[in-house]
Amino acid sequence: MGLCRVAVLVVEDEALVRMGIVDFLDEHGFEVFEAESADDAIAILGSTPRIAIMFTDVDMPGGMDGLKLAAAVRHRWPPIKIVVTSGHRQVNLDDLPVEARFFAKPYNPHEIVTTMRQMSRSN
Repeated sequence: MGLCRVAVLVVEDEALVRMGIVDFLDEHGFEVFEAESADDAIAILGSTPRIAIMFTDVDMPGGMDGLKLAAAVRHRWPPIKIVVTSGHRQVNLDDLPVEARFFAKPYNPHEIVTTMRQMSRSN
């Protein structure tokens, strides 16, 4: 049995941004799943119980933005840690679910990795 990698779901509608953080997380030892919308994310979460952390953008097309997705995930899958990012708006901690973290874009991917490692240890 090999090293148990922490499973992360990246939810980002901009393909280049998504590919960048997915590659970075993969290179730093995470098992990464990708979704380009909240609907995709919920489908993946429903079928992949080992996901421990969700990293989501706020601004996405469709009926559910990243904040609504974060709230839905906190409600349906309470153990999942949540990291929210946005390049267009400043998010208040009051807008985030319990124990979620926020990073403004452009974020430092090393800070994202450090935060995810801390979150995965606090289970």
